[in-house]
Amino acid sequence: MKMECLCEKIAGKEMELSPVCIGQLWMFNDLGPVEVGALGREALRKKYVKGRALFLQGDPADQMLLIKGGRVKLTKVLEDGNELTLDIRKAGDFVGENMFSEESRYPVSAYCLEDTLTCGFSRNQFEKLVLQHPGIGLQVIKNFSKRISWLTSHVGSMAVTNIEERLYRVLSSVAKEHGTESPEGIMLQFPLTHEDLSFLTGAHRVSITRAMKDSEMPVKLFMGVMGVKK
Repeated sequence: MKMECLCEKIAGKEMELSPVCIGQLWMFNDLGPVEVGALGREALRKKYVKGRALFLQGDPADQMLLIKGGRVKLTKVLEDGNELTLDIRKAGDFVGENMFSEESRYPVSAYCLEDTLTCGFSRNQFEKLVLQHPGIGLQVIKNFSKRISWLTSHVGSMAVTNIEERLYRVLSSVAKEHGTESPEGIMLQFPLTHEDLSFLTGAHRVSITRAMKDSEMPVKLFMGVMGVKK
């Protein structure tokens, strides 16, 4: 008989969980069954209500978290007080990468857009686990090196000069990762402001507004379905 996952017990029946487990994250690729099993046994699970922060900008970077259920928005407050949206992470995604670097503070804040369940490790807990299973630490280093190479090769997508094309790519990506089908098309359960889109596209807010007014009709309709707000 299949044993109930601890995540399922904590989340309850109403929350939809990702099938991805902590040991299946890209940083743990190519680990053996013993190491993967250790990751699953030692991971801490925690449930957060909508609006709660997983961590705040400037907090000690002392935990890494797999989002098992829910969605999380990453934001950053600039020196002038403006807050920018950097990314939206869904169930199956990971937050807290800074735990692996020498930087001791989170450069961003992470807020729950929905009730959220996380599964992960504190820094001290993970260090103890690596001492018990050295292969985990070695493989994490290898996988991070591969990740850096992959990110470098994809930087070119930001070089697209046409703002409409960049906006369309961002909206397509958000719709693919966070959208749900409806009779009207693809819908989001949370709003995207012009400020959010300006940072995600690397363009000024005024440029976003102009692009939404001047774009071809398919793009206008797409943004209308997405529920983009000023």
